[in-house]
Amino acid sequence: MEFKATQIAEILGGEILGDSSASVSTLAKIEEGEKGAMTFLSNPKYTKHIYTTNASIVIVNKDFEATQPISATLIKVEDAYQAFTQILEFYNEYKNQKSGIESPVSVHDSAKLGDDIYIGAFTSIGANVSIGNNVKIYPNCYIGDNVVIKNNTTLFAGVKIYTDCIIGNNCKIHAGTVIGADGFGFAPTEDGTYKSIPQIGNVIIEDNVDIGANTTIDRATMGSTLIKQGVKLDNLIQVGHNVVIGKNTVIAAQTAIAGSSKVGENCMIGGHVAISGHISIGNNVKISGKTGVGKSIKDNSVIRGIPAMNYNDYNKSYIYFRKLPQIVEELRNK
Repeated sequence: MEFKATQIAEILGGEILGDSSASVSTLAKIEEGEKGAMTFLSNPKYTKHIYTTNASIVIVNKDFEATQPISATLIKVEDAYQAFTQILEFYNEYKNQKSGIESPVSVHDSAKLGDDIYIGAFTSIGANVSIGNNVKIYPNCYIGDNVVIKNNTTLFAGVKIYTDCIIGNNCKIHAGTVIGADGFGFAPTEDGTYKSIPQIGNVIIEDNVDIGANTTIDRATMGSTLIKQGVKLDNLIQVGHNVVIGKNTVIAAQTAIAGSSKVGENCMIGGHVAISGHISIGNNVKISGKTGVGKSIKDNSVIRGIPAMNYNDYNKSYIYFRKLPQIVEELRNK
């Protein structure tokens, strides 16, 4: 589908400089822009590319002033980066626009389906499931009994949601994610074997949560594993049973959170972090990648290391660690 400069300017509330009839059908980086592509300029270090790009339309900040001729049509806006993000969202929504129910699918007679939904082929929807309006469920998904999926949520291919789980409004759950599998609960017996402890709780995911591909969120032993509003989880994350993740916390790939730990609001957690069970992470905490967290962390802390320590203390200690062979040699020679 093609979009003209006039349409884009109307969407963004921008001002056109150049050919208002210019049209685009794809998006590109400014240094790779070709005819028919739209791009943007917000970082000054890329300014040189605006004079050589072959893109048809470039979104720029209102204060941009050209010092050389530019072949592209410009659309001036308050914030080019935010405006291009808005276009990306619009483009992505258009690209993923699907509706209707494909065949074959299995939908239980007791399931309630909302308006304007999409259900992809080979999807299974269990008994007493409730699916809201404008929900998209891509092929090969499994929705267990009594699951609730609220409005405007998207499940990409191969998502599995076990029984009794609740998914909020405006969520995105990417391919291969499993929500509501049993938590890691086993009791040792006298003969040295382990007996499985039934996991009878569920998972609740609140509104505006994004979950990456192949992430797993375990159901609670009792009660709920809770992912609060606005949380963003990367690919390949493990969230244990009865974990609570606070509002607007973001977590990078390959992080694992053991059972019954609580993570506060507005935290930033790097990749490959390990968080022990039954501890609390405060609000506004920053945890560097590959950190091992074995005890509770106070609000506003910045930590790093294995085991975790204050970020600045870790950096100072690491300087000494790197010099350890030299220090030992000096001590031996005294």
